[in-house]
Amino acid sequence: MQASSIIFAIIFILLSILFGWLNAKYNLLKDNSTAAKKPYSYARVQLAWWTIIILASFIAIFITKGNLPILDDSLIILLGISSATTATAALIDSSDQSKPNAILIQNQESEGFFLDILSDANGVSIHRLQAMLFNIVIGIWVMYTVTVGLKTCVSTTSACINTIILTIDTNKLLLLGVSAATYAGLKTKENN
Repeated sequence: MQASSIIFAIIFILLSILFGWLNAKYNLLKDNSTAAKKPYSYARVQLAWWTIIILASFIAIFITKGNLPILDDSLIILLGISSATTATAALIDSSDQSKPNAILIQNQESEGFFLDILSDANGVSIHRLQAMLFNIVIGIWVMYTVTVGLKTCVSTTSACINTIILTIDTNKLLLLGVSAATYAGLKTKENN
């Protein structure tokens, strides 16, 4: 493994630890909940996942190449999808709190990280599993392309640096967007 790939891996791990610490201290990745042991939020975890990947890429490029790349529109759209998913989930949860006699899934005790993000009121759901798998696979692909790009970009010119983080094509963005929309649409039925 080349030094630049090791640097990227170390930064990714350090950012993951930071997010884990913030979660332990401030429930960063958990639902707003009245439960003593708050459940993890799929939407917040998704936003953290993409934030860590993109931030780790930026920092690794800066450390190894001495310059920051220009953010491709696809990365901004990706962060927008994750942010919109988080905002929509929060709005749905907030709206559901005003329903009389509603049993709010976010107020149930955590069953652990994976069960929390994969489960709705009826247990583990296919739409949440699908969205999680697409995010993981595309996230790993982005990390792989960054490590390859760090290795193959031997120049410190902007032209070379801007190729390290590849453009995420429209089909992958649509796949993530459709998964996010399905999650949000079905989330509206969770607390009935």
